[in-house]
Amino acid sequence: MVLSSESQIKTGRSSLRSAVKVHEREVCYVRERDIYLRLKDHGITEIHGCAVPELLGFDDKLWIIEMSVVARPYVLDFAGAYLDWKPDFSEEVMADWQADKQEQFGKQWPEVLAILACLESFGIHMEDMSPSNISLAP
Repeated sequence: MVLSSESQIKTGRSSLRSAVKVHEREVCYVRERDIYLRLKDHGITEIHGCAVPELLGFDDKLWIIEMSVVARPYVLDFAGAYLDWKPDFSEEVMADWQADKQEQFGKQWPEVLAILACLESFGIHMEDMSPSNISLAP
């Protein structure tokens, strides 16, 4: 579940908007938390012109992540991604996956591949992406 919030603490003329994501499964929480920590450690706020949410806070007991709200184009939702290892799928499964993703993203597929390559350079393997979590400019 993802909730949008607005800080009651005003900074200048605008207030801080954030998204709070509550995980149902610890494994998904840990994956996403660790990926956002890796991105934060490297100062990554954008990948190939796509905004990446900034990690604002997390709670290891409640499995909650707070992150900045970003506008399109963006890359987000790393709960299903893998950190420092890539699942070993068969060639047939990967061919089906590639065909499905090419169909989903259409002419933007080369741009998505560039984003995935950049993520992989940081050890992040995003296998469950869709136009809802990699949203590119029209």
